[in-house]
This record gives sequence, C-alpha cells and structure tokens, in this order.
Amino acid sequence: MSVNPPRPRGPHLNAMRCFETAARVGGFAAAAEELSVTAGAVSQQIKSLEDWIGAPLFERRSQGVVLTPLGDSAREQFSQAFDALGTALHTLRINAPEATVNIAALPAIAQLWLSPRLQRVRQQFPNQSISINALEQAPNLKREICDISLFFGQPTGAKTEQVLGADVIFPVCAPALAAQIANIDDLQSLPRIYDATWVDDWRLWLKAAGAQESAVQSEARFSLYSLALQEARNGAGVMIGHASLVERDLASGALVAPFDVTAHTGKSLILQTLAWPNAETRMSKIIEALLS
Repeated sequence: MSVNPPRPRGPHLNAMRCFETAARVGGFAAAAEELSVTAGAVSQQIKSLEDWIGAPLFERRSQGVVLTPLGDSAREQFSQAFDALGTALHTLRINAPEATVNIAALPAIAQLWLSPRLQRVRQQFPNQSISINALEQAPNLKREICDISLFFGQPTGAKTEQVLGADVIFPVCAPALAAQIANIDDLQSLPRIYDATWVDDWRLWLKAAGAQESAVQSEARFSLYSLALQEARNGAGVMIGHASLVERDLASGALVAPFDVTAHTGKSLILQTLAWPNAETRMSKIIEALLS
C-alpha cells in the first residue's frame, strides 16, 4: 500500500513578492506604492513569510525597517528570481498570437511620435488591441506589464533596444514669427516658450550657438510639451523643438526652424523591449510597422 503524505506547504507568492519589493526599495511604504497595496498589507505578507521561515527578515525601527542579515543574504536571489519570472512572462506575451500590446512612452513621445504611427499598425493589424500608457519615467520591463517602451535615454548597446535617432534640439516657431528673426539677438524681443520636462533646453541650445541666456520680453511655461508646441504653432512664441517630436510640424510648414544651429542633449530616442521578438512574430511585425 503506497503512502502519499501531504507535501509541506511553501509560502505564498505574494508574501515573497512583498519581501523582494520591500528589500529592493528599502521600506514597506515604498513597496506598497509600487505594488498598489497598503503598507499594512505588505507588512502582513512579510510577517507571514517570517512566520514560515521562523526568523525575522526585517528589523522594525521607529524610522522604518532595515533588513536583518538573514533577509539581506537572500535579497539578491529573490530579485533575480522575480526578474527571471518577469522575463519568462514577457517572452510568452510577445510571442502570443492575440495578446494586447502594451506600450509605455513619455507623454510627449506618445502624443507626437507614437500616435501618428499607430494608424499604420491599425491598418496592418485591424483586430489588434493596443494599450498606451504615458509615463514620466521608463518602466522596469521585468516587473511591469509593458511590451514596448519609448523614452529618451542613453544607449547601452543592448540587443533589446533600438536607437531611433539622437535627441537633437533647436528653436522652432510659426512662420510669421520667424519672419521677425534675422539673428540670435532678435530672440530677446520675442516671447519665449519653456517646457517643464526639459528645463535646460534653451540653455543647451544657446550654449551651442555661442550665446548666453538672458532676459526676454515675455515668457510662457507649460507642463505639457504638446501644449507648448501647440502654442508655438499659434504664434505665441519661440520654443525649443526636439527633432523627433517636431518632424511632422516642420514637414507640414506649421513650424519652421529659424536657425541652422542644433544641439545634442546626449540622449537618444530608444525603443526597448525586454526580449526582442522572433522575426516572424506578431510583435516583431508591429514594431516594424511603427518604425516603417
């Protein structure tokens, strides 16, 4: 007669995820924010893991929590395990025939670079579901449900990234306003538009042009680059354009570049995915449609 005793139960995956996140970000509150739960829920899950192990993983202090030597000894292994799990799930998603394509992008990139190109994707894949998430910071592709990210950054040479072009900047304005500009000194008498995302743009370009930033007649500041760009189209002032984001406006004549001088921010527009899809997969063809 065979004997099949019940197998010992391991800790819940949520408990291990809470431990890994809290260990990586340095606290229960920060972990709760990343996991979209309460700090109390994180604490409870970690306590259940500690009870299962039979020893504390964090030292609770009045100013927060600190990993115990035992907890610290496993921190890196837990992170590697969840990274591997995220990579495996991502590989399944990008090779699945009908999964929703999740794209994360900087708001300005989503509105000005990505949106016009989505029409080609819809034409080639009329039944494809696409989700666009506008974010200020690039997501961790190993941890978040994101198949493609589009952000400005410094190329690493990784096989999972494709550099779409250097981030080149220069002044742009409406044609009527450009008619009032003969040289750089004329900029001081014209309204200047600033964008909150790239506060150093004007300084970088003026330095490249051999000029210094000085007081102007008037200025307007916007938290949304696309709104600042619309005001430039309306003739409200001169702003710094990022080449990849103003290419359509320059091509249509809605905006013009009154100077030949350009500056490089040191970054590039980069398309990244966690694992580059096989050439014949749906995801690969969608990326090809975006870049064509």
